[in-house]
Amino acid sequence: IVSEVVTDEGMEAYVTGGWVRDCLLKRDHPGKDIDIVVIGSGVDIAEKVAHRIDPDIRVSVFKNFGTAMFRWNNYDVEFVGARKESYTRGSRKPVVETGTLEDDQNRRDFTINALAISLSKDSYGTFLDPFNGLNDLKNKIIRTPLDPDRTFSDDPLRMIRAIRFASQLKFDIEKNTLKSIAENAGRISIVSPERIITELNKIIMCDHPSSGFLQLEKTGLLKLIFPELDSLKGVERKDGKAHKDNFHHSIRVLDNISKHTDNLWLRWAALLHDIAKPATKKYTPETGWSFHGHEFIGSKMIPGIFRKMKLPLNDRMKYVQKLVDLHLRPIAL
Repeated sequence: IVSEVVTDEGMEAYVTGGWVRDCLLKRDHPGKDIDIVVIGSGVDIAEKVAHRIDPDIRVSVFKNFGTAMFRWNNYDVEFVGARKESYTRGSRKPVVETGTLEDDQNRRDFTINALAISLSKDSYGTFLDPFNGLNDLKNKIIRTPLDPDRTFSDDPLRMIRAIRFASQLKFDIEKNTLKSIAENAGRISIVSPERIITELNKIIMCDHPSSGFLQLEKTGLLKLIFPELDSLKGVERKDGKAHKDNFHHSIRVLDNISKHTDNLWLRWAALLHDIAKPATKKYTPETGWSFHGHEFIGSKMIPGIFRKMKLPLNDRMKYVQKLVDLHLRPIAL
């Protein structure tokens, strides 16, 4: 239908981004988001396509961004006019101008998300891969299409997205891209907590979330976006006695529970169960290291962490709080 509409209008359009990537990866469930780039007005084509599918479909238009979307058969279909973006140093909101397909692909975050398939009738199905993203898909590599410093400086959220994609897809981040994340980590300060938590939740919902947290720690992002978890790192030794590294312990517990549950909040409880250990750490020569009351103090820390990270402050927060408070009970039982 999209093909018919753009052909009738004498325009070009391409399906691009994650949907193309997931189809090529033969994932069981390609994403529910389909992105279509139109050379021209994306809003106009969205309205015409929606009307041709079903005149009752409601189209949401975002004029500032020149995008429009509608929901159909559980799919979110988004249309955007090809554009180029320029950024000012203090903001991740771009100045958007009409552009070519090449401009549009240049602004993509990673090579594996810059793949496109033509929908115009005369070139229907033609596959476009300007940055050799297909090769990166085969070799399981996350890399930016342009210079990574520019890509991450323009929109620093992409640093966390790189780690999230690497965790979800079990890919490696290319070494210059990874180095650039470490060098640009401080730029994350201009990104809103709401955007960060969306990516962090996706990392937590991976099969092996620890890989994402290890990358966040290695690049210096963890201490900036989640200092409470970062401060669990390290082992102190006195009189030959040491305690375990509570950061590595916490992400291992998260991995273990992830084999058994897709409940995001149970996974959060696993990650946060020892969050108060730095605050309660004590050494006595007779008994060695102790963390008395860390479960109680930890439960008291949960509302503050949830508030700061823009997580819900409702019964889900109370659920995590209660599990942290009671996590030593099974030992007593």
